[in-house]
Amino acid sequence: MIETDEIILDVKGLVHPPNRTVAFVRYSPDEKGERKRNETNYRKVYSLSERYAMLEKSFPQYLVYDPVFDETLCEVPNSDVEWHHKPVKKLQEMRSSKDLDALESKALRLAEVLKEEASVSWNAIGVSGSILVGLHSPYSDVDPIVYGTENCWRVHSALEGFLSESAGSFKCYAKEDLKNLFDFRSKDSSADFESFVRTESRKVMQGKFLETDYFIRFVKDWKEIDEAYGDIQYKNVGVAEVKATIADDSEAIFTPCVYKISSVQVLNGPQAEHIEEIASFRGRFCEQALVGESVIARGKLEHVTDNRRSREYFRLLLGNKPSDFMILA
Repeated sequence: MIETDEIILDVKGLVHPPNRTVAFVRYSPDEKGERKRNETNYRKVYSLSERYAMLEKSFPQYLVYDPVFDETLCEVPNSDVEWHHKPVKKLQEMRSSKDLDALESKALRLAEVLKEEASVSWNAIGVSGSILVGLHSPYSDVDPIVYGTENCWRVHSALEGFLSESAGSFKCYAKEDLKNLFDFRSKDSSADFESFVRTESRKVMQGKFLETDYFIRFVKDWKEIDEAYGDIQYKNVGVAEVKATIADDSEAIFTPCVYKISSVQVLNGPQAEHIEEIASFRGRFCEQALVGESVIARGKLEHVTDNRRSREYFRLLLGNKPSDFMILA
């Protein structure tokens, strides 16, 4: 997360334009806000529509049309960034602190368990979310983050083991938990409850640890990213709804997540050929489907020009609008 002298923002994606960072406002100073840090109250901004509305009203200078992504994004000049909150560094500080509150202690314990069970280094684990910026409440979620492909899969495997146990610190979401999660996300999503339960009930990157909600984000290491800004050009060609088979789910746990698809049928929207993948920068679309499964998805159809490999194809990008979804067919 990054922080200017006025707002705190979530960094989005791994590819950013020169001297700017793609990010969206997460916390904004508000006298009536329920979060407090030092002497300042903050309000947490949830839905994308609310984030855009706030930016348009109060920080229009950050809304920029980006020709590479063919979209108006929030791009913060690096010169405006007062503080870069680093998840790994935050966890290191928590490990050496003798003054952690109950939620911070639980977050640290969760990280310790994952590190030990998955045999990863401390440099591969951090803490994100409200704890990272000191704006958590006793009822906040715990949001660990893991870096590096191999480390991520090790932690994912460890979580599968923990959640398969009938008794233990980790628990899958019960139906009531999923209903609460659905009610929260339905403000920014159009999936029906039955479809929601089919996908969300089997995810291991979310659940409860010692009765506190957790969501673990898996991110590739910087050295694993071979794309620089401008290497790939994205062109918006409209909204499409497709039915497809998942051909490769090896990138499904990461943020951003990617699903390679086959046997694609365009149900609505531009009749494009060579739609090769479904992608999203939003964690809610991770672990959404497994290889071999049939899905129906709706999102922004993009024409992708990969200048590195001199190839072109189409992809479906999810998460920009509440009408976007991906469900099992």
